[in-house]
Amino acid sequence: MAVDVETVRRMRAVFVCGISATLSVAAHAVAGGAVPHQDVLVFLAGLAVASGMLAAETRLPVPLLLVLGQVAGHLVLGLHDGHLHTPRPEMLVAHAAAVAVAALLVHGAEKGCEVALAALCRILPELFRALPVAAAESTRITHRPRVGPGIRHVGGVGSRGPPAVLR
Repeated sequence: MAVDVETVRRMRAVFVCGISATLSVAAHAVAGGAVPHQDVLVFLAGLAVASGMLAAETRLPVPLLLVLGQVAGHLVLGLHDGHLHTPRPEMLVAHAAAVAVAALLVHGAEKGCEVALAALCRILPELFRALPVAAAESTRITHRPRVGPGIRHVGGVGSRGPPAVLR
């Protein structure tokens, strides 16, 4: 049974979203940048969601999305630190390494997701197959009232009276 491509695409978006901001902060900190404050982390989370949406809605390659995420993350972190300038070689190497690691992680997670979904597709039909149900024969209607179709569909007024206690 084939794996659902839509589910794998959604999982790719989740992986890109989660890894993009995390490795951007880690690479920036390793290369000598400051650890970001809470307001910057919220902005980075928004950028990560945007990169995840791009991964879900477009056919752009994952490494390109990760490079865009690293560039955006570096710009946000550099603006926050107050020293947005031409990045040093250490910073470029750290962000390039983060892109490579992230691409490997996303690729591995995609393959793991495909394997897990394929296993579930093989297992679930056996667990949840329909049980045989004996269908009873339909009963024939033997008595039909001898009234026309207009009488049966009268509306709110029925032939039933009040209970005998109230009479």
